[in-house]
Amino acid sequence: MAKRRAAPDERTVAILLYEGIQSLDVTGPLEVFDAAARALRARGEEGGYRVRTIARAGAPVRAESGLGLIPDGPLPRSSQAIDTLLVPGGGGRRQAVEDPVLMRFLARAPGRCRRVASVCTGSFLLAAAGVLDGRRATTHWAYAAELAERHPRITVEPDPIFIRDGAIWTSAGVTAGMDLALALVEEDHDRELALLIARHLVLFLRRPGNQSQFSAMLRSQEPEREPLREVQRQVLEDVAGTHTVEAMAARAHMSPRNFARAFRAQTGVTPARYVESVRLEAARRRLEETSEPVQRVAGACGFASAEAMRRSFLRTLHVGPAEYRRRFHSSFSTSRADRRAARGHTTRQTSK
Repeated sequence: MAKRRAAPDERTVAILLYEGIQSLDVTGPLEVFDAAARALRARGEEGGYRVRTIARAGAPVRAESGLGLIPDGPLPRSSQAIDTLLVPGGGGRRQAVEDPVLMRFLARAPGRCRRVASVCTGSFLLAAAGVLDGRRATTHWAYAAELAERHPRITVEPDPIFIRDGAIWTSAGVTAGMDLALALVEEDHDRELALLIARHLVLFLRRPGNQSQFSAMLRSQEPEREPLREVQRQVLEDVAGTHTVEAMAARAHMSPRNFARAFRAQTGVTPARYVESVRLEAARRRLEETSEPVQRVAGACGFASAEAMRRSFLRTLHVGPAEYRRRFHSSFSTSRADRRAARGHTTRQTSK
C-alpha cells in the first residue's frame, strides 16, 4: 500500500526512533496527534496532523522493553518538510548521542522545523546537539542533575512537567509527553480540541506545564532518624492536625530549634514547607475527586482559610483552587458556594 501523502493543510509531526527508545515516549504523543487529526476531520476543519516516525537508516528498532518499532522512513535529507520534530527518551540515548549523523540532523532541526520538542530523557539528545544551549529545559526529575552537570550551559529546571523556550519544548518523564503533545495541539488550534482529546484518552484534561512532576512524598527525602520519620507519618495521616514546629518538635522530643535544623538537614525542606506541600497535595486530590466547596476543602486539609489555600496554590502551582478544579475534575461543576465565593472575591477586588 502506498504511504499517504500529507495534505496541503496538514502539519507533519516527525517522531525520532533509535535503538533502546522508551516506547511510551513515542506512542503517547503519537496517540494525541492522531486523535487530534481525527477530531478535526470529524469537525470538518482544516489544519490536521500527519504523524511519521523516522530513524537513522529507516530500519526497524527495538525499544527498551523489547517492543519492535518499524519507522515510516529514514531521516529526511532536509527537515524543512517537518513542522514539529519530537525526540523521545530512553536508555539508548547514551549510544544515540555518539552518532554524528543523528547529531547533525538534530543540530540543524531548529532552523528547519517550526518547533522541536523532547520527551523525558530525549532532552539529552537535544543537549548533545547544542539545541538547548542558553535555554531553560526540563527532563525526568531523576536525571535533571545529570543533565545540568553534563551541560552547564543549560538552565535545567527539574520540577515542571514541560517547559517552552521559544520554539524549543522539553518535557518531564514518559506520560508528561502526552501533556506536552496536548499543549502543542492547543497552541495550534484551541483549548476545546485539547480537552476533547484528553477526555477521549481518559486523561485528567491537560496539566499546566508548571505543575510539579512529583508529590511531596517524593520531593522530601525520608529522614534517617526514627523520630523525624514518625513526625512525617503523623503529618500524612492527620493533614488537618496541629503541625507547628513547636508541636512537631514536642512529638520528636527535641527542642524546636534543633528539630527544625535536623528536619531540614535530613529532608531538604523546612518543616513548614513540608507541611504545606502535604496539605497542598491533599487539597489537590480533593478538588480532583470531590465537589466539596473550596472552603470545606481548605478546612479539611489544614489550611487556616480558603484564602490561605488560594495563596498556597498560586505560589506553588500558579493557578487558584477553582481553576485547578475546572482543569482536573473529570466531571467538574462548580458548586453554588464556590460561585458565590468567586463572585465575592471579584467584588472585593473591584471595590479596591
